[in-house]
Amino acid sequence: MYIKRHMEQQILNSSLFYPVVMVCGQRQVGKSTMLNHIKEPERRYVTFDDINARRLAENDPALFFETYGCPLLIDEFQRVPSILLEMKRIIDQKALNGEDNSGMFWITGSQKFKMMKDVSESLAGRIAVFDMAGLSTAEIEEREPDIFEPDIDALRRRAAGSKPKDIHQIYERIFQGSMPKMVTTQIERDRFYMDYVNTYLERDIQDLAQVGKLTEFYDFLVYMAARTAQELKYDEISGAIGISAPTVKTWVSILERSGVIFTLRPFYSNITKRLVKTPKVYFMDTGLAAYLCRWPSAETLGNGAMDGAFLETYAVTEIVKSYYNAGKQPDLYYYRDIDKKEIDLLAIKPDKLYPIEIKKSKAPNNPDKNFHVLDKFNTEVAPGLILCMCDEIIPYKRTVWYCPISLL
Repeated sequence: MYIKRHMEQQILNSSLFYPVVMVCGQRQVGKSTMLNHIKEPERRYVTFDDINARRLAENDPALFFETYGCPLLIDEFQRVPSILLEMKRIIDQKALNGEDNSGMFWITGSQKFKMMKDVSESLAGRIAVFDMAGLSTAEIEEREPDIFEPDIDALRRRAAGSKPKDIHQIYERIFQGSMPKMVTTQIERDRFYMDYVNTYLERDIQDLAQVGKLTEFYDFLVYMAARTAQELKYDEISGAIGISAPTVKTWVSILERSGVIFTLRPFYSNITKRLVKTPKVYFMDTGLAAYLCRWPSAETLGNGAMDGAFLETYAVTEIVKSYYNAGKQPDLYYYRDIDKKEIDLLAIKPDKLYPIEIKKSKAPNNPDKNFHVLDKFNTEVAPGLILCMCDEIIPYKRTVWYCPISLL
């Protein structure tokens, strides 16, 4: 069964204007499945998991493109990044000949930041890049594509298409995760995630060639899953795992590159400060994080010590996915000051700050207690949101609204 992806129209639109469209993201999120589903009949498909295609591309890129032609869909392209120069030559030659070079190549890969370095040098101005995550709840429920906007009118429109969910259904979704195979088949959950982790360690991580002992990296992966929705403290991780802080930084960047984690920066009015201060880390697939933490069921997860962290991870990543699916980078931050006053999420618009808190209860008390800290910024603070287990969008007071998590 195929679930329609919200990104599809963005891909097709970009293909009308750019010679190359790249979709990158975590392994198994459905990149090649989506592109194969929407591609034109004449677009050929090749994967660099195929050793013969890979050898040809490495040894004679010109012959590779003569053999497969275009339009062409190349899967796992990051395994032969050297073909980019030949791809650029073909694109530019077509432009010099006065021919339309739009939509020539669609490429996918599961190591997005490694890819971006090669791409930015070779294909600047010739490529549209999309990050892809697992299925969003909105995609599973077959809602219309829509960025999560914290504006009350936008939320009311969103509420019209969403399905109410109780706390047990929310934690079932968190426990199951967002990988298409987990959602659309009856595959046994632990078997799927065990195979996923093994494949990730044996292929993606070894391809990056920056990890010595895979057993240590696995311990690090488990430790990071147990710290989802928490601040990223390199020295703390270093001491717990027994590896150096520089190694921790390298390994964190590997998780980011391969789309396993999303890092949320702290908000400062000074933009350079945002880049150097401690980010928070979220696992993009809550099912993978729950598997690594060995939670045996949705019920034990929902009643366990990490229930709040997983609920926050679910909420933040659902919002992030809505940005990715619209082809946009999320303009999201968190707030924490020297007095340890925190706000879970800040959505930044050109002229407004939207504070968002994430709570497990149905009608949390005094949920906006820290919102006043935003008054010191010379920016209008919009009505805040409390994402919680309430049944409808309803005001807590004039400047703060309760909003059901089921709207995500």
